[in-house]
Amino acid sequence: MSYADSKLKLFTCNASPELAKEIADVIGIPLGDSKVETFSDGEIQVLLNESVRGSDVFVIQSTCAPVNDHLMEVLVMVDALKRASAKTINVVMPYYGYARQDRKARSRDPITAKLVANLIETAGAHRLIAMDLHATQIQGFFDIPVDQLLGVPILGQYFKSKQLDDIVVVSPDHGGVVRARKMADYLAAPLAIIDKRRPEPNVVEVMNIIGEVEGKTAILIDDIIDTAGTIVLAANALKEKGVKDVYACCTHPVLSGPAMQRIDESPLKEVVVTNTIPLEKRSPSSKINVLSVAPLMGEAIIRIHEELSISKLFES
Repeated sequence: MSYADSKLKLFTCNASPELAKEIADVIGIPLGDSKVETFSDGEIQVLLNESVRGSDVFVIQSTCAPVNDHLMEVLVMVDALKRASAKTINVVMPYYGYARQDRKARSRDPITAKLVANLIETAGAHRLIAMDLHATQIQGFFDIPVDQLLGVPILGQYFKSKQLDDIVVVSPDHGGVVRARKMADYLAAPLAIIDKRRPEPNVVEVMNIIGEVEGKTAILIDDIIDTAGTIVLAANALKEKGVKDVYACCTHPVLSGPAMQRIDESPLKEVVVTNTIPLEKRSPSSKINVLSVAPLMGEAIIRIHEELSISKLFES
């Protein structure tokens, strides 16, 4: 179905242009004519080169590295659209930066995920659409609608198509059990949990593995792989417990610092990720396989524009 003559418009900033183009192709409309540039002193300038008056506008932008630049870009874009009389401004944020700062872990900690929510609302957004928020309570940080789409069906469908034998789905920590259980249900497989502790940021120690894993094919699932320390340590622990093969998957491939080298040197057979964060500008490990979220996000945008329910997209 084509929306070429409708009031649905898509714009992108500089974080996710390839994904934005994919989503536009799924929907069947061109990307809006805009530019996001910087002045010589680093200030951001947004140029809208077409009318958006009375339109439902969707701005596609992951707030991945450099996080602060990409966050500021989307805020300035939303302000520009508001002042250009867009009917609704919907921020499509496949990856929500600062999501891991969702609570006070220590005295005098900021809750930066809430601050980002305040900034997006104050800029003038009417809705947020995101993939796999690190903490589901972030939805409650907003006073505008928040639609959280899930990566499990995309990842699960891929592993189902591989027809692996004797699968066990493994959560790398207690916090990811709900996500891992959904994957286990999707694949009709048992669940195991790795009991770990984190003595300091980006440092992890495995304490125990809860569940039967010996002789099985393990699929580790997390929402984010950052430095890959957690996932590689989990893979090593599973191998020591007699697991045959270890796969890993996540929605958001942050893959910072030594992540690529750790994955290459690990016993992981394959790491399946989505394109919520672009890998094009980096040299990813040969073990990494990227799946697209464009069909899911495109369907969500169409349904929101047509004022249809999108609840089924939360699961499939």
